[in-house]
Amino acid sequence: MQLPDLPIRAALPELLAALQENPCVVLQAPPGAGKTTIVPLALLHADWMPPTGRIIVLEPRRLAARAAATRMAQLLGEPVGQTVGYRMRLESKISARTRIEVVTEVILTRQLQDDPALEGVAAVLFDEFHERNLQADLGLALALDAQAVLRPDLRILVMSATLDAERLGRWLSAPVVSSLGRMFPVETNYLSPARAAAASRRPHELLQDLAPVIIREALAHHPTGDVLVFLPGLADQRRVAERLTPTLAATIDIHLLHGELPLEQQDAALRPAPAGRRKIVLATSIAETSLTIEGVTIVVDGGFARVPQFEPRTGLTTLATVPVSQAAADQRRGRAGRLGPGTCYRLWTAAEQQHRPHHLPPEILTADLSSLALELALWGTRDATSLRWLDTPPAPALAQARQLLLRLQAVNTDTLPTPHGRALAGLGLAPRLAHLVVRGKEAGHGATACALAALLTERDILRPADGSFGPPDLRLRLEVLASGRAPLPGLHPDAAALRRVREAASMLRSRIGVSSSAIEPDVAGLLAGLAYPDRLAQRETPERVRLVTGQRAALPDEYFSKTDQFFAVAHLDGTATNPRAGLAAPLDKAELEQYFADQITTTEEVRWDEATGRVTARRLRQLGALRLSESNLTNPAPEIMRQALLEALQAAGIARLPWSEAATQLRERLAFLHHHSPAEWPDVSDEALLAALPAWLGPFLDNVRSWAEIQRIDLGEALLNWLPQGWPQRQTLERLAPSHLEVPTGTRIRLDYADPATPVLAVRLQEVFGLLDTPTVYNGQVPLTLHLLSPGYRPAQVTRDLRSFWATGYFEVRKDLRGRYPKHYWPDNPLEAPPTRGTKKQNGL
Repeated sequence: MQLPDLPIRAALPELLAALQENPCVVLQAPPGAGKTTIVPLALLHADWMPPTGRIIVLEPRRLAARAAATRMAQLLGEPVGQTVGYRMRLESKISARTRIEVVTEVILTRQLQDDPALEGVAAVLFDEFHERNLQADLGLALALDAQAVLRPDLRILVMSATLDAERLGRWLSAPVVSSLGRMFPVETNYLSPARAAAASRRPHELLQDLAPVIIREALAHHPTGDVLVFLPGLADQRRVAERLTPTLAATIDIHLLHGELPLEQQDAALRPAPAGRRKIVLATSIAETSLTIEGVTIVVDGGFARVPQFEPRTGLTTLATVPVSQAAADQRRGRAGRLGPGTCYRLWTAAEQQHRPHHLPPEILTADLSSLALELALWGTRDATSLRWLDTPPAPALAQARQLLLRLQAVNTDTLPTPHGRALAGLGLAPRLAHLVVRGKEAGHGATACALAALLTERDILRPADGSFGPPDLRLRLEVLASGRAPLPGLHPDAAALRRVREAASMLRSRIGVSSSAIEPDVAGLLAGLAYPDRLAQRETPERVRLVTGQRAALPDEYFSKTDQFFAVAHLDGTATNPRAGLAAPLDKAELEQYFADQITTTEEVRWDEATGRVTARRLRQLGALRLSESNLTNPAPEIMRQALLEALQAAGIARLPWSEAATQLRERLAFLHHHSPAEWPDVSDEALLAALPAWLGPFLDNVRSWAEIQRIDLGEALLNWLPQGWPQRQTLERLAPSHLEVPTGTRIRLDYADPATPVLAVRLQEVFGLLDTPTVYNGQVPLTLHLLSPGYRPAQVTRDLRSFWATGYFEVRKDLRGRYPKHYWPDNPLEAPPTRGTKKQNGL
């Protein structure tokens, strides 16, 4: 066999030598170097390779796996399935002669779980590892564990184009072999700021408006070469194609390239254009690496990708359209320079390029980890950190995934796999959908369960004519599967998606032993509920449903019967804070009662009704946040009543309580004592009283059911009752912080403790004639601040040193007051004058 003259050939001697001496090696090779196809073929003849040893090559995408296997087989002059074959979900081409298996998705994980020693496998190659696919991270962790425990002779080769190879090498303690690429110069053109400012900020609108224009300009400026256009999804490809087709020359063909398109359409996109013709390939991120599309010299990069984003707080995974990273953009640009000099048009500005992240987070940090958690349980790993990860799975997401598996009965409380969990893993589906299939068969709906699982795995089979979202009713899709016809005017079945769903459903029926293919659309809700028990929902408004978790989601009732009250939501999109039920189906209350009986609870709900100002009591039967029935309670338990009142009062705040003047003053006196002796006296601040509400107010809430009854509570007595030492401490309170003070005239004047540091005595100046020293509280340790008032109760002087006031300040104050109050007594010597309360005449002076 003569290997093609590609740059990777120069690195093969070093690579073979490294694998001869090391169990793990990292190969860094840029796109176009030939690593995907040349390296596996070269390893077949390595000295350490047994004559019948097999090589497993993990590819992150099905299209790339099929293309890589096909290309290697061509180099050997054989059909696919002999020396080189591939395995993927729904498709496999291997034989007893196969020595190189190109696999995708969970295939490697299944092989490791079924045979941890990988008997007969000499090497496992992880291609395009820089994409950091979740399955690649998991497969590498399991392979490294198998190598360490069972197969020290197993070679592991991690191949990457853009990942920091040195970091990867250090982590693996592995040598790094680098290869030069074959990259021709690529001219990069950015969107002008003016054009960017005029464009929509919504990705799909921007792409459908700008991409056709830029493509036409590129074709006009470059009379030769094919065009590769990167768009985030199939819907974007179709919209751009619809706008382009009427304006193109008859010699230009448009091809879509997406992993879920029929094989013949994918192959047509990859083949060179016939002589005298040009082609435009509208592709997703699938074309970033691995694939070589011959003839491409122009790249138009829309700059977006569709990625799943999991939100542990809500448990929701949504597909988000996000800007691609700088690394991914460089990968895309490089597609124009593989075969010769090229040109790249980016639909964003040069300034925006600088603000894009260098790399997007790896999937293991952002994805739903339920599949990973199940695989770890099957591997016997309770502590994920015991395996080797380039990025450790986040603990919150992993814990949430294990809770879901527990709910699906796939693991027990010790996170060990149950027989049901092992059955789920064997189906090659996400745990939710595998659970749907197994439990659906047990309920007598096996064929429909397989059909629904296939529907939820593949692309939507319904396409509205106007390109909008299809109606969310899952039953419509099952009807299409059964009949092949449009269920409603304006809806078109997607032939390619329909074919794939039927193939997937047939394979699932074969796996679980179901011979019938009869589909029952009316059980869609029940089956979806089995897969998504955390997304059961109840109609709340005509536009919205409440999920079993308590979260709300948009689901307009125009798509369903007005009598439908309960639903199972199979797909949520939108945002984590404003989700939309994209796929759902109704189910009966009786089905909830039967199939989710273990999750139904009966509780007594006692809560404060703000509208009536009363506590209401009801007995509720609930499935999470879904209310199945309710009835009034006549004699609820007193402790439940008290708790409801306390919660309402805590929500309202301390200021809402009916504080009387006396209760407020008592609280201020206690605050004064706490300020001076915090260890002996309770904190009565708003925050402290709110936190201690059950302790000091709780005992006074027995038999209280309304706001009117709360108003009658003596809050002062409640505070006094809370004092830890009881009656003796009350007496100490009166001694250390008396409420009133008797002045020389015999008048009892209330003290003001609003400022706990400096209590105030506000008294008319005449009433303290003859009083030499400033009055005190707290065993004489805290002098009062005296607000000395005129006969009209207006402030005349403030002092904390009465003796000094008599000696100096009094005479200035006396001049002013004697002029304004001539009928009152203003002695020359206040220390010897009798205290008075009225005029001179009233006091006989």
